[in-house]
Amino acid sequence: METANFTTTIEVDKSAKEVFDAINKVSEWWQGEITGLTAASGNEFDYRMKDIHFSKQKIAELIPGKKVVWHVTDSNLSSFSDTGEWTGTKIIFEIEETGGRTKVRFTHLGLVPAFQCYSNCSRAWGALIRESLFSLITTGKGKNVF
Repeated sequence: METANFTTTIEVDKSAKEVFDAINKVSEWWQGEITGLTAASGNEFDYRMKDIHFSKQKIAELIPGKKVVWHVTDSNLSSFSDTGEWTGTKIIFEIEETGGRTKVRFTHLGLVPAFQCYSNCSRAWGALIRESLFSLITTGKGKNVF
């Protein structure tokens, strides 16, 4: 059985600081309703997309210009029989600046092909990172992808 975590990468002509700052403006690129604080280690925030998806994230690690880690402490994905698949997973943004460009490697650690939501969730993450977050970083405005 494949156990690879979902990962995707983007590269932009912006500084690591600009990328880090954009990632932490969660409500500007992750479509849905965000409540809570999203910019300091230990902060917690909720994400809700209608009655389809709920998750609670705790910011586990923030290294300015380098890394952002969220620990998913609760989840309810109502479209699937195992509604709590995200609970206990980690969402990781690794930032690396080289040659005037910045690369963001996004990994949802624990989101694996064996999950019922893998197909839908990986497709959504791909659009959110490669289109909405990319747009926020490069133009200052996230893109509506849903």
